Amino acid sequence: MLNFLLAAALAQAVAAPPAASALPSDPLPADWVAVPDDELLVFTLANGHSFTVRLASRYAPVHVANIRKLAAARWWDAGTSVYRVQDNYVAQWGDATEKKPLAAGVVETPPAEYSHAGPTTVARLAQRDPYAEWAGYSRDGWPLAGNGATEWLPHCYGMVGVARDLAPSTGSGAELYTVIGHSPRALDRNIAVVGRVIDGIEWLSSLPRGTGDLGFYTTAGERSPIVSARLASALPAAARPHFEYRRADNPRFTAWITSRENRSGPFFTVPAGGADICAALPPVRKAP
Repeated sequence: MLNFLLAAALAQAVAAPPAASALPSDPLPADWVAVPDDELLVFTLANGHSFTVRLASRYAPVHVANIRKLAAARWWDAGTSVYRVQDNYVAQWGDATEKKPLAAGVVETPPAEYSHAGPTTVARLAQRDPYAEWAGYSRDGWPLAGNGATEWLPHCYGMVGVARDLAPSTGSGAELYTVIGHSPRALDRNIAVVGRVIDGIEWLSSLPRGTGDLGFYTTAGERSPIVSARLASALPAAARPHFEYRRADNPRFTAWITSRENRSGPFFTVPAGGADICAALPPVRKAP
């Protein structure tokens, strides 16, 4: 009987499938880095849903400083809403009446933070970008496009921009929008991009489309009220969301880019040989 049990155990060990081999694009634990609490802005809607924006303070410092002041003053907590949802374009929120005074210390017309000196990329896509000479990634997980020594955050799905009037208006940051459709890259370098929705985009993209011009809601009842906007750093420790971005300054991320440019597996029979930056946004995840 003992010999039989040993033989059965040996047979099971031989028949067990081998462990999956690590891919060159698989990240190491150290490749995941915590997003700072003061870069996370959580908006909560009256219907109970929420979405989280990661703020790009390095690329639009004055606009992001305004946004932090507005959040600290709880400016979005009353009289604001998602008041525009245009199909295949944007969802926009803030004060639909445009009459609410800004919080103290907010710069009404910041500099035009539409592009900046660079490059700060540590990895790039293989092919030329349709709207720029190149596209790639910062070390800390931001998509970038650029020409020569100038770069900018591109208008990809989920990226957050500052709504504005005609120039010289640059927008204060009180009125924001996020892309919920095909990437409107013609907006690049014409509007300040201040972040990216990294969680909860579905609660914006699934809202009913506005029936007015450009997707604006025509009645107050159609709007989705905002009940709070808080930086994670202002929340109690137990209530703070935690996210991690994937560092781009290592060969594993370079291999990840190649895997996005040349899909493999049984379904993909013809590799594309390239990728649009908006189809290869840098990974962000909830902290495990």
